[in-house]
Amino acid sequence: MKLNITWKIFIGMTLGIIVGYILNQSFKEDVASLDSASTYLNLLSKIFLRMIKMIIGPLIFSILTVGIAKLGDFKLVGRIGAKTLGYFYFATILSLLTGLVAVNILRPGRMMQIDLPKTGADTGIEVKKMTLENFITHLFPQSFFEALATNEILQIVVFSVFFGIATAAIGDHGKIIIKALDAVSEIMFKIVSYVMGFAPYGVFGAVAAVIAQKGLGILSGYLYLIICFFATLAFFILVILPLICMFVKVPYWKLLTYVKDALFLSFSTASSEASMPLQIEQLKKFGVSERIVSFVLPLGYSFNLDGSMMYMTFAVGFIAQAYGIDLSIGQQVTMMLTLLITSKGIAGVPRASLVVIAGTMSMFNLPAEGLILLFAVDWLLDMGRSATSVAGNAVATAVVAKWEGELNMKE
Repeated sequence: MKLNITWKIFIGMTLGIIVGYILNQSFKEDVASLDSASTYLNLLSKIFLRMIKMIIGPLIFSILTVGIAKLGDFKLVGRIGAKTLGYFYFATILSLLTGLVAVNILRPGRMMQIDLPKTGADTGIEVKKMTLENFITHLFPQSFFEALATNEILQIVVFSVFFGIATAAIGDHGKIIIKALDAVSEIMFKIVSYVMGFAPYGVFGAVAAVIAQKGLGILSGYLYLIICFFATLAFFILVILPLICMFVKVPYWKLLTYVKDALFLSFSTASSEASMPLQIEQLKKFGVSERIVSFVLPLGYSFNLDGSMMYMTFAVGFIAQAYGIDLSIGQQVTMMLTLLITSKGIAGVPRASLVVIAGTMSMFNLPAEGLILLFAVDWLLDMGRSATSVAGNAVATAVVAKWEGELNMKE
């Protein structure tokens, strides 16, 4: 029996847990050997993620340019863009609110007995102030090739929109470019199939390295926090997203069966970006037109990271509770509205969620060292929020396609 990608990834993750645990127990007293083993195991994950990043730029540029060129109408592009961004902000408010309500009801910071970090302890996270000017200038590339080289998805999207509209505007000469880029996108999808063959090994390496380094024992002290956060993510995936789809008349559970491989891949690698090429293919099979997929999905990876949004409000609330600080309803609403804006400018920022959380904490005078409370389990929570963001973007793409009459599902 031939195993599908989900089973292969599951086997890779299971073996990773087993091998990581064995290494952690065997070399517990030999830190140098443990670090060395983790480094070599993590190479598999790094290779896989680098291959994914190798694909993303050319793939987005080729399929988005072709999609825009075939639309051939700047007003149509603007209409789809307005609907897409409108939905993204609606989903962002829902996810921020879900995280905020959950942390107030479940109160993980008050229920857990965790030793607080020493006052003034260095977090290693640089607090960056996100301004409207920085966000707007970041949208536009200085060089298209620089944007490709650094995988700046938003900048690639902006250039592709201009390039696609210009290609359509020059008529017959543009058809040559469209045909060539069509061929490029087919080649990139072929490369995707090759890269996905390495996914189980990348998952194995990522999981084994983390478990070897951290061990499973560290989870016991954070068990209530982990349960609370994953319950919040589950509520969003199993209740909120289905309700959105019900109102728009998109078959949510059928959609999930198509993108389950992408969800599982993102969960096991703790990277929503890792599953983007696979998700593009699966959404097309679900019935979403190529031009909607190529336009909405790349934008979603910068504007619609539902799992990360929930994490931000949840994490700030958790840290405040751990220090016995009560944030008023007014402060919490202010925090949510601030994150609604600042969270959109984090694309390409390393450890983006933690950077934004640190910035938000400084606004409310929460102890900066409180961020250290999250470090031990951030890798695990990241797995959940990455998968949630993938589910959210699948729904966003299907919803916009439904609004545009470009969702043609097979019976």
